[in-house]
Amino acid sequence: MSDTILNKVREYRRGAKLTQEDLGRAVGVSRQTIISIERGKYIPSLPLALKIAAYFGCSTDEMFKLEEVIDRG
Repeated sequence: MSDTILNKVREYRRGAKLTQEDLGRAVGVSRQTIISIERGKYIPSLPLALKIAAYFGCSTDEMFKLEEVIDRG
């Protein structure tokens, strides 16, 4: 079994007309970190996930979702 974290960071950021650099600066990380989160290459820490959700005024449950993949092989 492996888990994937899906997120709506790109969707919210674009809706707010922010660059990746703008969002990174607002939550205290680099533009590269935001890029990695949006691409699903990096799972943010809990404090960072909370900061991102709070920035957009939504819950972490709305911003991030655990997709459980069950290997039946």
